[in-house]
Amino acid sequence: MVQHKINPKVVALLSVIPGFGQLYNRRFLKGISFFIIFIAFITFFYQFLNIGYWGLFTLGEIPKLDDSRVLLAQGIISLIITSIAVTFYILNLRDAHKDAVKIQKGIMPKSFRENFNDGWDKGFPYMLVGPGLFILIFVVVFPLLFMVFLAFTDYNLFNSPPKYLLNWVGFENFISLVAVPIWRSTFVSVFSWTIIWTLVATTLQIALALILAIFVHDSRIKFKKLIRTLLILPWAVPAFVTILIFAALFNNDFGAINNDILIPFFGEAIPWMTDPFWAKVAIIGIQIWVGFPFVFVIFTGILQSISKDMYEAADIDGATSWQKFRKITFPHVMFATAPILIMQYAGNFNNFNIIYLFNQGGPAVRGENAGGTDILISWVYNLTFEAQNYNMAAAISIIIGLVIAAFAFFQFRRTSSYKEEM
Repeated sequence: MVQHKINPKVVALLSVIPGFGQLYNRRFLKGISFFIIFIAFITFFYQFLNIGYWGLFTLGEIPKLDDSRVLLAQGIISLIITSIAVTFYILNLRDAHKDAVKIQKGIMPKSFRENFNDGWDKGFPYMLVGPGLFILIFVVVFPLLFMVFLAFTDYNLFNSPPKYLLNWVGFENFISLVAVPIWRSTFVSVFSWTIIWTLVATTLQIALALILAIFVHDSRIKFKKLIRTLLILPWAVPAFVTILIFAALFNNDFGAINNDILIPFFGEAIPWMTDPFWAKVAIIGIQIWVGFPFVFVIFTGILQSISKDMYEAADIDGATSWQKFRKITFPHVMFATAPILIMQYAGNFNNFNIIYLFNQGGPAVRGENAGGTDILISWVYNLTFEAQNYNMAAAISIIIGLVIAAFAFFQFRRTSSYKEEM
């Protein structure tokens, strides 16, 4: 084939205006299509993007007229639209340059119809996931970005739009968490309790589920189906119903645990609702009850999949029950369930329901703006809906996300299942 005198560098330069590179390559239909899309985008979105970026940088200039929240939202949407446009712009550059290289080598690019057919075949999966991705961007990504941006503003009860304008304050909110005494003491207290709560409650519910699953799996146990059904029953009851029932049982005034058990037999009651230590003990106990059935079901299935030949070989070698558990049962169970167990830890780290439904994060603690049983997520809820301290709530939410992401990533990379996939 005769090589065409096409310079890919010239094509790349012309493609700065979408469609011109394709026109230079004599891909007229494609070039016109790119150019029309480019002009339509500029015409339709210019005013929106102009106001969006102005509002994003200034957050408004006239109080009561400019609503900083609306301007911030429009600015974030402008960023999303711009990122999508930049993606298509880069595809335009690559397409023109790729065709130019082919023409220079004497290879005629495919016709518009051939490109359309290839695009339909290869892009069909993207067409199916496209609507879901679009919804995901504006239902998940947009609120997440809005929260992140709020963490760098002074949005609180005493500086609420539209009466007042928001201002960018940089990392001032994050600095306050470690510099201002009341924020520092509260953050350290709540964060340390969140870690203790996550580790203790989750580990105990997993340990209880594993012990029960092993006992029920033992060949000497009869009525296995009945026992498993009974142990799964706490999972069948909605968690919020169980939590509310336990809140009534632990109530200081009329709770059955104090009035019917502790006072008749021990002569005194325990302040489950008013003492931070006993409230934490009660919450951990409730979480163990609520959380172990799900893990029990998973462990039961894994135990039934372990070959009996391995245990028979261990018996021939004279292995004890503890050695069989340590060398056979435990490694198999952990290998198969490690990702799910990591999700259990991450879920309890943000387990808002049990903290709020039991006693709304109480009791109150002197010198702190969080309750004695508040974890980070319930503290964020109180800051948002009760104190209306949106900027600090957003800053703490970012910290929560980073902690969970780092923990999950680190632990998942250490699991045997991940190493086997790699």
